[in-house]
Amino acid sequence: STLFPYTTLFRSGNGKTYGAKFVGYDRMSDVAVLQLENASGLKTVSLGNSSGVSTGEAVVGIGNAGGSGGTPSYAGGSVVALDQSITASDQGDGTSENLTGLIETNADIQPGDSGGPLVNSSGKVIGMDTAASAGFSFEQGGSSTTQGFSIPIGTALKIAGEITSGDSSSTVHVGPTAFLGVSVVSAGGGASGAFGTGGYGFGQPVPTQTSSGAEIASVVPGSPASQVGLAEGDTITSVGGQSVTSPDSLTTIIENEKPGASVPLVYVDPSGAQQTVTVRLASGPPQ
Repeated sequence: STLFPYTTLFRSGNGKTYGAKFVGYDRMSDVAVLQLENASGLKTVSLGNSSGVSTGEAVVGIGNAGGSGGTPSYAGGSVVALDQSITASDQGDGTSENLTGLIETNADIQPGDSGGPLVNSSGKVIGMDTAASAGFSFEQGGSSTTQGFSIPIGTALKIAGEITSGDSSSTVHVGPTAFLGVSVVSAGGGASGAFGTGGYGFGQPVPTQTSSGAEIASVVPGSPASQVGLAEGDTITSVGGQSVTSPDSLTTIIENEKPGASVPLVYVDPSGAQQTVTVRLASGPPQ
């Protein structure tokens, strides 16, 4: 497969550290596949049957609570409900995901645990924690909850199979991720948005002359956006001929572009004047 040029580090249980590259991801399902470099002979986990999980079953969520690293943390609990649906919103980039079919537990899964295993009393993995990265909150029925949610391992493996086979779709992204380099908010005020792609939203909304689009809250120094003169307070309304109506739509549009592509970008500056530039997208982290 074509691998992402964006590299991270992975420390295994044998004390060694390996480089890892992203093979692909499904942003709407919160599942990604990484490939370790020069790694072999590693011990794998034992997988359980997530379709056989029942309420009341004892479970343990394992992960990196608080993102502190070191020895994995764990939290015990039990299955509260099955086939649950939630809206997971990331305060860091303003995007949201509607996740379905989840296992709900009362284990104290925390930010940083996302991606870790949910295991049963036999030590078999039955789910993948999706408590999310720092900044995620979960909403059910309009109120936040501290309950933990996990993607059934059968579902996660199915999506991983689609990614590794190279089957791109409307939700599955395979290959390098394009990068614009802006943190955005909803035009006229609202939740912070994505760097397009790669979410690290900072800053407060700045009043603009338009109510539709993605308003720039900050620009990454040296990024493609910076190179064409985009600045805080500008509102992006179109990229590659596609209308930008929100931070989410900007993320989706950029995600479907290729690194290195030169695309027209239309924006409205704080004075209300419409500007058009051609931006050459770089390669960046997955969304």
